[in-house]
Amino acid sequence: MRTPFRWTIAGVIGVALIVGAAAPATAEPADAPEPQGTVVVQAAADEAFAAEASRRVAAMSTRERAATVVMGHVPTADPAALSGYMQATGIGGFILMGANVPGSEDALRAVTAALTTDPALPPLIAIDQEGGDVSRLPWDAFPSAVTLKGQPAAAAQEAFAGRAALVQRAGIGVNFGVVADTTSDPSMFIYRRALGTSPDAAAERVSAAVAGEGSEAASTLKHFPGHGSAPGDSHAGIPVSSLTLDAWAATDAAPFAAGIDAGAPLLMFGHLSFPAVDAAPATLSAEWHRIAREELGFTGVSVTDDLGMLQASGNPAYADPTANAVAAIAAGSDMVLAVVYSSAETAPRMVDGIAAAADAGTIPPERLEEAATRVMALRLQLAADGRGLVPCADCAPVG
Repeated sequence: MRTPFRWTIAGVIGVALIVGAAAPATAEPADAPEPQGTVVVQAAADEAFAAEASRRVAAMSTRERAATVVMGHVPTADPAALSGYMQATGIGGFILMGANVPGSEDALRAVTAALTTDPALPPLIAIDQEGGDVSRLPWDAFPSAVTLKGQPAAAAQEAFAGRAALVQRAGIGVNFGVVADTTSDPSMFIYRRALGTSPDAAAERVSAAVAGEGSEAASTLKHFPGHGSAPGDSHAGIPVSSLTLDAWAATDAAPFAAGIDAGAPLLMFGHLSFPAVDAAPATLSAEWHRIAREELGFTGVSVTDDLGMLQASGNPAYADPTANAVAAIAAGSDMVLAVVYSSAETAPRMVDGIAAAADAGTIPPERLEEAATRVMALRLQLAADGRGLVPCADCAPVG
């Protein structure tokens, strides 16, 4: 069985390097049952990352903390421009879109190397690599949800294992690739991208996809709390679901719960409204963040879907991207994402706005510290796993 991202042996070794104490580890065959003692070592590793992250964040200024929780984007594949952008902004993450992906793996590794200005603390470099309809890597020929929804869960695990290997080869740490939404209605916007047509079927395949990505990519579950019951396209509006909380818990919650139990370290919140729970989009809802943490037991990094989509909804309440970022962090998001309508100035403005809100108390300072600490802990794990070194720089190109 493949080990979930947060529990890699490399990560355990990395903790030893970080905190100055190492525990012996013995490699196990890939198909061997996990020894009970490994759980203790893994838990210690997780705690050590969190402790080191807390120490580093405690020494940061408010603005540095604010920069840590922003994932930005500029549409270029020029390594020099990307390196300058990351150095100038100090932001904690970058999302690769089509304009950032050159035509070869070698050229893409140059892009991710440029984004990684400090290999000892790499940013969260992310990509939407679902395969099929949403694919940024032209050389990804692995099956997508279009066909995987009708195949055994083992097929999803195999496909996402291959997909994660491509992501890792490119020096990318985070894959926004596991769609945990579910619907049986082919007319729904999310249907082709969903891994299952029923909650149970989706849960099985989502869990398998997370296991497949394993330690090679930090899996992200999306779009919480579920696009399948909310008609419409969240890129152009705010879809509304009629589900009550009890109905959601009995249906759409299942794939997210399965992915969380499988070890996915990131959860992406969608711009989806469930008025029976909270009329606000889930990205800006403290209640939905509470449910994810307290009811589903999620302990990783919560990230917003692209905040530019809120602007694109046309709702004047969401016309200010910086205000949206402040509201998302205050509600419980750990990282805010800006792509649509984004320019080189968008992320710095968000950083300034979040810092000002924390100074004013609009965002409780402890909330910003918590968010920055979670992001920092994941970045430290990437560093411990060698992800900031751009792995496979000498590997053979994909044929």
